[in-house]
Amino acid sequence: MVAFVLVVVILALLPFAASVQSLVLMNRILVIGLMAASLSLLLGAAGLPSLGHGTFAGVGGYTSALVAVHWTSGALLQLTVAIAASLAVAAAVGWVAVRSGGIYFLLLTLTIGQLAFYLVGSLSSVTGGANGLAGVPSGTLPLGLPTLDAPVTVYWYVLAATLLGYLFLRGLIRSPFGLVLNGIRDNERRMVALGYRTGLYKYAAFCVAGVVAGFAGALNVTQQRFVSPDDIGYQISVLLLLAVIIGGRRSLLGAFAGAAVIVLVQNQLSASIAGYGDVLLGAAFVVIILFMPTGLEGSMQRLSAAVHHARHSLSRSGSRSDYRGSL
Repeated sequence: MVAFVLVVVILALLPFAASVQSLVLMNRILVIGLMAASLSLLLGAAGLPSLGHGTFAGVGGYTSALVAVHWTSGALLQLTVAIAASLAVAAAVGWVAVRSGGIYFLLLTLTIGQLAFYLVGSLSSVTGGANGLAGVPSGTLPLGLPTLDAPVTVYWYVLAATLLGYLFLRGLIRSPFGLVLNGIRDNERRMVALGYRTGLYKYAAFCVAGVVAGFAGALNVTQQRFVSPDDIGYQISVLLLLAVIIGGRRSLLGAFAGAAVIVLVQNQLSASIAGYGDVLLGAAFVVIILFMPTGLEGSMQRLSAAVHHARHSLSRSGSRSDYRGSL
């Protein structure tokens, strides 16, 4: 807990030491991390691998952008409408998707994501088509708070909202609801025998994950003031799944670590390796699947346990030596 608070404090103070470009990069890591963390609820807690999770982030992003362009610049109202739209879409999709399982669930979510991608691209009069919606107005906050136009203000807003989203997911996973999801992931038949309506629990998890993804998608539009079909299609869904696997399927913080790896490779390393950033990510995915199946978080836990065991062994051997010397 102390380490978590320390990290939050460091992130809050980052604008005093970082450049504007660094803040923009951190915004991207935070929003992608929150999207990945919402997918971690499905994959890690409920055991539902989705290849269409970016759809809900895109719905939240497009809804927020359209509200900002055609209705109001109020950032909180944009978030509220984006959450409602994401919930509606997730509820409709989840009603069908959670009735399947395994590879069928994966293919069904992939198909729905591609349908959303083509639908957004075809409705050019509303969504801007392949060009997307650019020039989204800066959001405004109530109570006389600063407008979300300065990079520092946007960063603090995104950081605060991401923190709220993370704490919500962490509380949910540690609640009795989250424990039931873990039981469904490990042995659904046993949970059914115990009297749990597993389909209803999976449906609720799907809806919650979709809402948080839409929330993060709205934050993404706030920080970049632009949304395009790439924010709702297959590519973003694959990146989110990759972030979860890199960080660790059962770790929310691992999802943020995986998002950081992806964003840094795409935005920082890709130019220095002749644009082969996606190839590097693919290679990293293969390496993690083969040698680090629990992701970065699981590997760090094993390393920490190994170091603790080594220290304990050394301290015991030292104590024996002192005892023998005293004899």
